[in-house]
Amino acid sequence: MSDPMLVEAIAAQNARTGSLSFDQINEMDAVWRAEIGALETPTIDGVIAAPASDFLRARVAEAGGLISEIFVMDGVGLNVAASGVTSDYWQGDEAKFTETYPLGSGAMHVGPLEFDESSQTFQVQVSMPIVDAAGTVIGAITLGLNAEAL
Repeated sequence: MSDPMLVEAIAAQNARTGSLSFDQINEMDAVWRAEIGALETPTIDGVIAAPASDFLRARVAEAGGLISEIFVMDGVGLNVAASGVTSDYWQGDEAKFTETYPLGSGAMHVGPLEFDESSQTFQVQVSMPIVDAAGTVIGAITLGLNAEAL
């Protein structure tokens, strides 16, 4: 969670998204949702093709089936990096963000066991804030724990 690549990716995106309005965020989320399953997916590709996403996919592979997905959010709840395509771009209205990022370092949210559309697995999502070297919360991370592997 504190890997410099992730921290740098979040900080860079926070600089771009920190002043977005609620309407702008909703518009970006709508574009993401519309791209799911489309032939051209520039918004999704901007996240999924990022080096930080490659890093997350490597962590999923190393977990030997225990982790079904990982995604990282910026300070407004938008995806920064993801091991796979998420069902939406904005997580800021969901408990994985609202019960971690604003509560500070050490907060944790454990979601219910449920079927996840994006990873196509039954999983429990565990989310935590991500802090920079100064200890400032800059984003959040969610790990989908594969129920069959628990």
